[in-house]
Amino acid sequence: MNDNENHTVSLTSAVGPIHAPGLAEYVDLPNSTPITFTDDEYSRRLAEVRARMASQNLTALIVTDPSNLYYLLGYNALSFYTPQMLFVPLDGELYFFARQMDAAGAFRTSWLPQDQTFGYPETFVQRKDTHPFVWVAQKLRELGVVNNFSHGQVGLEMDSYYFSPRAFEVLVKALPEYMFTDSYELINWVRVVKSPAEIDLMRGAAKVCESAMAAAYESVVVGERQCDAAAAIMRAQVKGTADFGGDHPAIVPMLPTGAGADTPHLTWSDQVFIAGETTVVELAGVFRRYHVPMARTIVLGTPSKRLDYLAQSTDDALNEVLASVRPGVTTNELADVWNTSLARHGLHKPSRIGYSIGIAYAPDWGERTVSIRTGDDTVLAENMTFHIIGGMWMDDYGYEVSEAVRVTESGVETFTSFPRQLLTKE
Repeated sequence: MNDNENHTVSLTSAVGPIHAPGLAEYVDLPNSTPITFTDDEYSRRLAEVRARMASQNLTALIVTDPSNLYYLLGYNALSFYTPQMLFVPLDGELYFFARQMDAAGAFRTSWLPQDQTFGYPETFVQRKDTHPFVWVAQKLRELGVVNNFSHGQVGLEMDSYYFSPRAFEVLVKALPEYMFTDSYELINWVRVVKSPAEIDLMRGAAKVCESAMAAAYESVVVGERQCDAAAAIMRAQVKGTADFGGDHPAIVPMLPTGAGADTPHLTWSDQVFIAGETTVVELAGVFRRYHVPMARTIVLGTPSKRLDYLAQSTDDALNEVLASVRPGVTTNELADVWNTSLARHGLHKPSRIGYSIGIAYAPDWGERTVSIRTGDDTVLAENMTFHIIGGMWMDDYGYEVSEAVRVTESGVETFTSFPRQLLTKE
């Protein structure tokens, strides 16, 4: 790991400096990039990943998911639209490969020494007759690591958004010595339980989230355009607070409005908000790539009886789920609490009600591991973090309310404190 001396600036929160174990202080100098975590924190993460590799009989792991690259290295850039990878052996040095113009960024934002970071030439970018991983495979041979790992399995992130079928095909052809296998979100599962340092960053992201939702509430106004509300939200997301500068979220603000409130994941248009309309707002606050999402529903006027009933029923069910969160409970049991509560009101929700959250890049802020739903028997442990969603999408109307939470030693911590109810505006 790099030596980062003369660290003099602390992260701060609304209640004072953050001093969680694993968070690094850094020198705030021109041309410097803040280093968020200590060498010990990165060493612990790598050790846990390697322990899981051993349990899955992997001699090496090829990492392409930008969230996992950030988790292991601290590398943070919008470079993942071109192929990049981290080679993680069970023992020995790590090697990172990216587009040549991005290699310097990898060195500047991560702890990895410069001589372990390589940039492939521009001539390999977006070509029909070759692929960057052809160059990477040759570089691995030059580094002498190919034969070292030809006797075991090498894991690939087969379900990573940025690992293409062509990339897989090239690796298989260029490295016939390797026995490739799916690593099944290996690093994502290591990330499920957060360190104290990560929890504090998520608390910072929560402050940004609250600010963005406040901007949403102020901007959803009769006669104003949906796109103007989205702009106000995005400004608040990036601006952050005095203590926590915001970051770009993995998902843009979602604003299903009017009859469209019966469908999740819609964004915005240039139409104006109309009196009596309902708008579902789902957004996230982001700090140092850690995401804290929140959903709330705003009605411009007096809610209809059916919307009011749906909101109260959903709020009750979500509150019962939150009251049931504690170590030792399974995600299946939380789903049962939700389903039982909804059933008392004559309602049913077929989709999952939550998922694990933390580090994220586009296109998703979920960790793609734990889901809170019937049939998922993951046992909750302290410092797991989830987005728990009460989303009810009916015919031509809907309601959504959610909380980002941490599993505590004996219960639950909600990251935000925004009013958890149907929000009305006259």
